[in-house]
Amino acid sequence: MGPFNFRSLDLNLLRVFDEVMAERNLTRAATNLSITQPAVSNALRRLRDLLGDELLVRKGHGVEPTPRAIALWPVVRQSLAQLQESLAPDSFDPASARSTFVLAMADATSATLIPPLIDIVEREAPGVSLRVVPLTTRDPRGLLDDASADIAIGYFPAVISDITAQAQMDNVITHESLRLYDGEYVCVMRRDHPLAGQEITLDAYCEARHLLVSFSGKPFGFIDEALSGLQRERRIVLTVNQFFTAGRVVASSNLLTVLPRHFVNIANLHDDLVWRPLPISLPPVHVDAVWRPERRYDAGHTWLRDAIARAATQTTPQQAAFLHNQAHLKKQRSGPSAPPPSSP
Repeated sequence: MGPFNFRSLDLNLLRVFDEVMAERNLTRAATNLSITQPAVSNALRRLRDLLGDELLVRKGHGVEPTPRAIALWPVVRQSLAQLQESLAPDSFDPASARSTFVLAMADATSATLIPPLIDIVEREAPGVSLRVVPLTTRDPRGLLDDASADIAIGYFPAVISDITAQAQMDNVITHESLRLYDGEYVCVMRRDHPLAGQEITLDAYCEARHLLVSFSGKPFGFIDEALSGLQRERRIVLTVNQFFTAGRVVASSNLLTVLPRHFVNIANLHDDLVWRPLPISLPPVHVDAVWRPERRYDAGHTWLRDAIARAATQTTPQQAAFLHNQAHLKKQRSGPSAPPPSSP
């Protein structure tokens, strides 16, 4: 095969390639492009001939990309999005929009962000709908790549490191991110737990029995990674995939768990639980939004990112404490007095 001649490239072939990569199915791609399946097959054949690679091979009822196709797709998708934005800029009027956006996040993040976010939606975009899907991984890029979610929000240290490294090395950016707020993880237990009235030492922490919140279900988390670095380990006797579930279980057992500090107040768990600082040093906990780079040029997605960023300004631990204190005062005025929240 001779050298690749860019002048011989039909840009329509890249549109077909992008759609087939997104769908992993020729029939669905053809339907989305409003062409026949033989036309899709013919376009892929021409592109294979130009590039000298199979690109997509049949597997089951769909197709599977080759390593060359996987490497090429982010460049193609981002370039097509930029071209579309230049030639036919998208428009989005929040007041009249009827869009649905899918957000992937854990329950603690949802409890923190969704109340202020839905206030913004109701004021500015009453026709817009939000759908929150559970986060089942610390790496949400697969959810974004297969369009299962428009944006993912959470604590993604490895993902953010990859995105930063791509930018620093001038590589093709496969995902983008925005820092929303910083949090802190703390050790949480029931109010009359034997360890509740004292500072928790590393020995006491490791000797206790623990509940782990694991989105993936794996019985090993970032706390265990930190303990491993100290050549220590803890005994995990229960694993769940929701912070709220963890709080309710710990409230009626001798188990310890780790929760975002401000979540204890936001989820109204403060009457049943107390928190103490963890006996190990952890890196800062950053909550980030992550999305596909081609969505940068989508006017609706731009509005969504801005709305999320504005909602996040209301979710600092200080703001959460203020909201809790307001609720506590209201509860005191409207009913029997309750014990004040713990402030270790």
